Amino acid sequence: MAGVTLNVAIGLLTSMLSAAFVWLWQRGRNTRALHRKARFFGMRPGETCIVVMNHKWDRPGVAAHHDVQAMVEAVVLARELGCEVSMRVSGDFRDSNGPCAEFCIGGPENGSNVRTAGHLEHNLPGVEVRPFSDRPDSMAFVVGEETFPWDRGRCEYVLVAKFLPLSATRPVFVVCGQSAVTNHAAMVFLRRSHRELSDRLASTDRFCLILRVDAIATYGVQGTTLARDVSASAFEPRPGLRPAATG
Repeated sequence: MAGVTLNVAIGLLTSMLSAAFVWLWQRGRNTRALHRKARFFGMRPGETCIVVMNHKWDRPGVAAHHDVQAMVEAVVLARELGCEVSMRVSGDFRDSNGPCAEFCIGGPENGSNVRTAGHLEHNLPGVEVRPFSDRPDSMAFVVGEETFPWDRGRCEYVLVAKFLPLSATRPVFVVCGQSAVTNHAAMVFLRRSHRELSDRLASTDRFCLILRVDAIATYGVQGTTLARDVSASAFEPRPGLRPAATG
């Protein structure tokens, strides 16, 4: 009887130790994953993340549904990393992001997000966003010698860039899509694929990516893939353009 009791006790102890080991291993893995995620997005628990809001290009003061969803994705991401969130309106925010990570969502077309326009001009001189028009290159991205056209509802692109502006200690993420739905798609992609990007990119400190959103009518924001890493061209002035004066 004593032997049976001893065996049961040993079995219970072994099960408890195994469960504790699994719990500690899982917690350690989750902690490592969280730290890796925080490094990619440049955030630390207890800090503040700034989310810069845009508006519909033809209706100032009104945000498109998918742009609101993109902002929600950014807020949820910040909360996952233990950060507070400060919502700012692009036209009213004229300052460095300083010690706060920043998500600047929306393109510059017709003043939709004037802060995006400033970020592109001062940090991504190799990027041009063609204006909305009846021309074939309407809303196209031109980066270096590559052009990414806008095929509305079929194949659309969104530019995602990370960089450290002057006088800031935390990065800015610019999410500049050819439509509101691509802004939303980019934020979903970043939250889902940051680990894959960390493994693929030459640097996670500074990059510029073009994401492709296919079959929007069928897959919505889920059909997003990495089309091109254009970092080498985006941060250098395009051929034929003179750099902006510095003094």
